[in-house]
Amino acid sequence: MRTPDAAANAASDAAAPRPVRTWFITGASRGLGRAFAQAALERGDQVAAAARTVTPQDFGGRYGDRLLALPLDVTDRAAVFAAVDTAAEHFGRLDIVVNNAGTLSSGMVEEFTEAEARAQFEVNLFGAMWVCQAALPHLRGQGSGHILQISSIAALGGFPTTGMYSASKFALEGMSEALAMEAAAFGVKVTIVQPGGYWTDLYTTGLAVTAPLEPYGPLRAEMERQWAENSIDSEPRLAAEAVLKLVDSEDPPLRLLLGSMVYDLAFDISRRRMDTWSGWEEVSRAAEHAVPAPGTLREP
Repeated sequence: MRTPDAAANAASDAAAPRPVRTWFITGASRGLGRAFAQAALERGDQVAAAARTVTPQDFGGRYGDRLLALPLDVTDRAAVFAAVDTAAEHFGRLDIVVNNAGTLSSGMVEEFTEAEARAQFEVNLFGAMWVCQAALPHLRGQGSGHILQISSIAALGGFPTTGMYSASKFALEGMSEALAMEAAAFGVKVTIVQPGGYWTDLYTTGLAVTAPLEPYGPLRAEMERQWAENSIDSEPRLAAEAVLKLVDSEDPPLRLLLGSMVYDLAFDISRRRMDTWSGWEEVSRAAEHAVPAPGTLREP
């Protein structure tokens, strides 16, 4: 049985207002980024909304000083550092950093030019990396914070025509796993968010397409048919609702899947990989036998 004092304290805690938090969100002018920003503002938080083109009017012009619109190209490292510092100075702190800016390059691996391949990584990997580097001094200094890396279903596995996009998201997740361990000592949390399909403009204005090579015509047509028949897209607000639950958690996960389709696919891919590893276990184990470092053995 709880004592009257304990009951009073519990009631007081329950009645305590949720603290206002400050978000820094890239790619905030549209799609998932806009939905995240809108959800944060609607609950009373403060948002630094960063995008190539963004204005307060994009959000109805009704949030006053709680919204800071920051035009930003995340591939410009110096501009990223300046934008993050501006947001921290404007609001006094940063609490939640969302690396949402991204582009999609579609094409067979053989079709990519060097410039096209590098451009995919400049936004999806390096852009997120610059934001993390810029935000970490602020988060470390206050001993708290939560970085959300918006990844993709494409990071679960590569598929024809999404090779470079998948590669950039695989790289983002590898970097983020290391970052999570490095930042934990300073009270900073990192979560990799893996969304399924949402109705955004990633497939339109955010899409770059390679010049097609004729031999891949049949495979390309088949993939287009599969995407058209099996695409399951949802409203971005559903992803935003999930992200609000994520940032409210005292113990957020390293990874969060968004959507039933991506949830089932993650388990299916993982099981198939485990089956393959198991089938080749003997070969795998035979490839290892510890020996002293070369040159350390001495003749008797």
